[in-house]
Amino acid sequence: MLEQLKLEVYEANMALPKYGLVTFTWGNVSGFDKETNCFVIKPSGVAYEQLRPEDMVVVNMNGEKVEGDLKYSSDTATHLALYKSFPGIGGIVHTHSPWATSWAQAKRDIPCYGTTHADYFYGRIPCARNLTPEEIAEDYEGNTGVVIIETFAQYQLNPIHVPGVLCSNHGPFSWGKDALEAVHNAVVLEELAKMAAQTEMIGKNPVELPREQLDKHFLRKHGENAYYGQ
Repeated sequence: MLEQLKLEVYEANMALPKYGLVTFTWGNVSGFDKETNCFVIKPSGVAYEQLRPEDMVVVNMNGEKVEGDLKYSSDTATHLALYKSFPGIGGIVHTHSPWATSWAQAKRDIPCYGTTHADYFYGRIPCARNLTPEEIAEDYEGNTGVVIIETFAQYQLNPIHVPGVLCSNHGPFSWGKDALEAVHNAVVLEELAKMAAQTEMIGKNPVELPREQLDKHFLRKHGENAYYGQ
């Protein structure tokens, strides 16, 4: 079942250590299939060097395992919540990449200081609030998704225009139209986190990118009249 998607999700997961986004097993990628209304996700705690395409686990939108010999990722409930609430996304990545996770541990949004950021994210990358003790005890992973969704609703953010978030004290989640684009956005998010931190180290009270320049750079790639690329 979903053999091609399993291969794509496997390859996307294998890209995480390639791009330096994970240490040991600190990450996972999933990919969604519209026809079956199921998604494929990495199994829990399997080392990347041991991972095989056939190890990927198929999960339905009730959070039930449909196919797979191994346990699905411990973050499956977060992926499920995002697929249900963010139409148009077809892949999700979670990592503990060091620069993005540092911003998450500082409980700070990543400011948009430059045009590299604006080429991919339409403004700040938000940091969601802490989960309450009750939310942690009740359904930690599911409520992580709920808090991400709440953050985007609170700030009226379009998840297609802002394809990533930080979870306080935890780390980043990124997404895209498929698993490979989600990995691409995770790599970009990590680079933006590093550049923003270095900008604050080098400059005194740096100022965020002017709105006019933000609009120009984002919309020329992603707007209705986009003209960037071939």
